[in-house]
Amino acid sequence: MKPRDLAIYIFLALAWGLSFLVIVKVVDAFGFVAATAIRSFIACGTLLLIAKLSRRRLDFGDGWRPFLVVGATTVAGQLLGLSYATPLIGTAMAAILVASVPLFSMLISQVWGLERMKASGVMGLVLGTVGIVLLVGFPAVPVTNEFVFGCAAALAACFSAAFGSNYASHKLKHTGSWEVTIGSFLFGGLICAPFMIALPVPGVPTAIDILYLLISACIMSATTYVLYFKLVGSIGATKAISVEFAVTVVAVFVGAILLGEPLSTIQILGAAVIVMGCALVLGLFPWQRSKVAQVALPHQDGVP
Repeated sequence: MKPRDLAIYIFLALAWGLSFLVIVKVVDAFGFVAATAIRSFIACGTLLLIAKLSRRRLDFGDGWRPFLVVGATTVAGQLLGLSYATPLIGTAMAAILVASVPLFSMLISQVWGLERMKASGVMGLVLGTVGIVLLVGFPAVPVTNEFVFGCAAALAACFSAAFGSNYASHKLKHTGSWEVTIGSFLFGGLICAPFMIALPVPGVPTAIDILYLLISACIMSATTYVLYFKLVGSIGATKAISVEFAVTVVAVFVGAILLGEPLSTIQILGAAVIVMGCALVLGLFPWQRSKVAQVALPHQDGVP
């Protein structure tokens, strides 16, 4: 890996890992719907402004429908789900569940016939499923309705991100990363905005609240999405997607150690099983002769 690629990889791990901490503060101030909608519009506007100032040529020749689908899944579906779930289940728990995105991606690609799964990939999916059961079924906190709804929302967000990723890699494979990111955030924001009528901003945000929102939109959304797609083009999707494991480590450290969020021993075991399953699915072990997955996630995808 080139020094530039390594620097991008580390930046993505830190930015997306810390984004779970930022999202809790943004959701508390704006609500999970408004936080997602406003964040999406700011991210879209930021990239459009930069592109105009730098005279970057943008090509949206594929039409609006693919961007609508990707925006509905990787932005609206993913970010709404994680924004709702993270305050309920904690940053550490949400981050570990996000590590299941590659598992969902591989499963969807098999159903669509985009990839061919090998025995190690099947084993990885089984391990990942077991890990999710251990993670959700044996928490260190009481199993309340909020906890169940939060876990369900997080898993739905992960599946949504995986669906959008596979769709984008199939329908927008010849479209640039700037165009995909701008179009996705635009339609994601448009989808979320009407729901602000029923769930408006709960109060008047303070200056620090607005700062957190700008950090979330400009750095942890717009900048990271473009850098991630650049990393995919440089080192390949399989290696790039492995950044999700580093993201989980950073977020778990922030949640469990800095914020004191509890995790049971069985949950920690479940997290390890999920990571093992994802590594098998992605073909990251030296003994796996060929790549098992070639999935490109926008945010990672999976990432708030």
